[in-house]
Amino acid sequence: MSLATDSPVHSSSSDDFAAFLDASLDSGSSEEAEDANDDLETQRIKRSKVEKLENVEKLENVEEVLGSTSQTSSLIQTVEASIKKDLCTHPGSFGDMCILCGQRLAEESGVTFGYIHKGLRLQNDEIARLRNTDMKNLLRHKKLYLVLDLDHTLLNSTQLIHITSEEEYLKAQTDSLQDVSKGSLFMLDFMHMMTKLRPFVRTFLKEASEMFEMYIYTMGDRAYALEMAKLLDPQREYFSARVISRDDGTHKHQKGLDVVLGQESAVLILDDTENAWTKHKDNLILMERYHFFASSCHQFGFSCKSLSELKSDESETDGALATVLKVLKQIHNMFFDVLKENLVDRDVRQVLKTIRKEVLKGCKIVFSRVFPTKFPADNHHLWRMAENLGATCATELDSSVTHVVSTDAATEKSRWAVKQNKFLVHTGWLEAANYFWKKQPEENFPVNQTKSQ
Repeated sequence: MSLATDSPVHSSSSDDFAAFLDASLDSGSSEEAEDANDDLETQRIKRSKVEKLENVEKLENVEEVLGSTSQTSSLIQTVEASIKKDLCTHPGSFGDMCILCGQRLAEESGVTFGYIHKGLRLQNDEIARLRNTDMKNLLRHKKLYLVLDLDHTLLNSTQLIHITSEEEYLKAQTDSLQDVSKGSLFMLDFMHMMTKLRPFVRTFLKEASEMFEMYIYTMGDRAYALEMAKLLDPQREYFSARVISRDDGTHKHQKGLDVVLGQESAVLILDDTENAWTKHKDNLILMERYHFFASSCHQFGFSCKSLSELKSDESETDGALATVLKVLKQIHNMFFDVLKENLVDRDVRQVLKTIRKEVLKGCKIVFSRVFPTKFPADNHHLWRMAENLGATCATELDSSVTHVVSTDAATEKSRWAVKQNKFLVHTGWLEAANYFWKKQPEENFPVNQTKSQ
């Protein structure tokens, strides 16, 4: 459907905006339309249409009494238009024009959904109606929502001027843009950029699409977002128009679910940046960053060689996307097949919390030389991370402690761990468990003695 040509504003029919927008949003989806015969909102809309027709019939009766003259016809048209405008709740607008009745509105209001159509705004009641309707439809098909970040989550991009001498070999290994579905490394000359898709991403998207309706949400600009969507989804079978950029957000430097037409209780987010989602951390699965290019490592202050400089890459089978896909399947299974509550009352955030707490269940942790001396320990992100993963944290040593997490093997607590045959691990052990959703082998995270000791 063309939003410009098929808009009710340009139509002689009385089709209402709600049905129009529903059809527009579903135009790129293969899902069946929601059977809403018993939907109260649908009944309200029908009653509104009946009222309009009744008022129009009254006007026609007036015309019969007064006679059909050009003056009465003009009067009828004017009053009919006025009735329609008076009945309209202005659920959405293009610019300053109501998309249902065409009336010019005094001021712009509502939430902008420019990624659906430029200039489109929706009011809160209409957003709630669309979310409720779509939620029922998705749940019938055993699907939830998945919001995906681009950079360092699904792919890694670099400006061509930032390619190092050790990465020059990549220019001869880029894949054709004529059939991107078979490639993973692309030279985008028109953007002066090279992009590398994360290993396993195509399998990930294919399998995730069977469980979720997916959105792209990036802090990149819209032009970049759309080009990356073409590389990831050349047939537009996964995302359709659901590509959100920083130009579409309502808060600068922040991402929010207010521009996602999905109930928060059914949304999961994959992103490498926790601070981008300050209001939605309970929906977030934090991803390990994908640093393929040297510029990416430098951006985050790493002095090590990048994957490209090492002529290496993440594992297809054991990498970050393969790992998180298993987690998503587990969450999906628990949400639909394990929980006993009424389907519409279930909350994926609680499922996520439950599964996360199984990772370090049974571990009791004491930290040593990890926090500043006067810093409240229970407010440190590693303390909170450990508790979110199901561990118990303490400040004092006793026989029930299973792990000492330390940055220095020479501290009193570190020496106690060795003497008492407890696990002594570096902070990376916690971070790895958080990224891989699995308790990692402690021997892979040894603690060294600092030079000052």
